[in-house]
Amino acid sequence: MNLDHSYAVSVRWTGNRGTGTSSYRAYGRDHVISAGTDRTLLGSSDPVFHGDADRWNPEELLLAALSQCHLLSYLHVAASHGVVVVDYQDDAVGTMTQTRDGGGHFTSVTLRPVVTISGDNAELARELHKEASGKCFIAASMNFPVGHEPTIVVT
Repeated sequence: MNLDHSYAVSVRWTGNRGTGTSSYRAYGRDHVISAGTDRTLLGSSDPVFHGDADRWNPEELLLAALSQCHLLSYLHVAASHGVVVVDYQDDAVGTMTQTRDGGGHFTSVTLRPVVTISGDNAELARELHKEASGKCFIAASMNFPVGHEPTIVVT
């Protein structure tokens, strides 16, 4: 039995500098991403594409979504298997290839979670990343590999 879930976000462009898109360099890439009232992210494009480095870009948001999804899936499977996670930090990286026509695509993402557990089941904690990966909705939707390089710390 499949259950459908719907999600909605709003993206509002705020980069009109007075002349709209009259030329490639005439407009800002700034925008606001929201999901309901008072839940906003400030977005732009990557600075290499004339964006604002102080704002989130779509590529970073994709990495964040993958990292968040894996974190949440991992916490679920850890709790289900009796692994007590007391800290979790991920420094995710990804590679995007730009094509000659101005487009591009991600070729890979690697999640590098450092998971601190209490107890003596470090090997199980490491193995649970495979199960968590299989439960991550976002990773299952990608057309590129999402790798995992976990480090387990035991307290």
